[in-house]
Amino acid sequence: AGLRVQAARVRRQLESQRAALRWQRSTPDGEDLDLDAWVRHRGEAAAASRGEAAVYQRRVRGRRDLATLLLADLSLSTDAYATQEQRIIEVIRDALFVFGEALHASGDAWAMTGFSSVRRQLRLHELKRFDECWSPACWSRLGALEPGYYTRMGAALRAGTRALAARPERQKLLLLLTDGKPHDLDHYEGRAGVEDTRQAVREARRAGLIPFAVSIDAEAGEVLPAIFGSTGGQRGQGGWAWVRRPQELAPRLSTLYA
Repeated sequence: AGLRVQAARVRRQLESQRAALRWQRSTPDGEDLDLDAWVRHRGEAAAASRGEAAVYQRRVRGRRDLATLLLADLSLSTDAYATQEQRIIEVIRDALFVFGEALHASGDAWAMTGFSSVRRQLRLHELKRFDECWSPACWSRLGALEPGYYTRMGAALRAGTRALAARPERQKLLLLLTDGKPHDLDHYEGRAGVEDTRQAVREARRAGLIPFAVSIDAEAGEVLPAIFGSTGGQRGQGGWAWVRRPQELAPRLSTLYA
């Protein structure tokens, strides 16, 4: 019941952000002059010779064409305690439920997949498929999640890239939720793990995806900037964000998504 209250609050937040007016640029009429379009128009002889110029901008309701895949780290490290009362895996389960409740009302295409690994074997747990309705079956899968094995992050990102690349939507968001660093038994750690994961991020971007990581690890700033990029060295800028307190995870996910 407590999670549903939080989910309703997050859903209202998403709905208010979706309803916000956005500028539609380069229109033949509108509320204001689009200066960039006007400069282009004046600089092109062909455009200047036409009777109608698309040099205005107007405010319209935003329309998104978006597919989102959330990859959740389920490795053994999530068995640690985030607080005195809650393990990290429980924080992740709660956040996924709240996020799922909010996305269910959004109308966007979305899916959730958990992952862990053992050497080169990637273990994927489909929590909610793109073609599946958010339902008690999905909630049961969330409730049954338990930590295990290791974190082959690059392999998980590549699997997510393949799944999203097959979607018809124009924008594709690949969200990674993790509590640690790339790590597996076969020397997949340190520099090797970071470089492989960074290459997977590059591959996702080349495929037209937006990869973004959300970490609840206090040491995220030591690894994620090298993998996902950073602007100005600030936490939460570039392609990653750090969540300081477990209770902030679900609202932060929704804010980043919006």
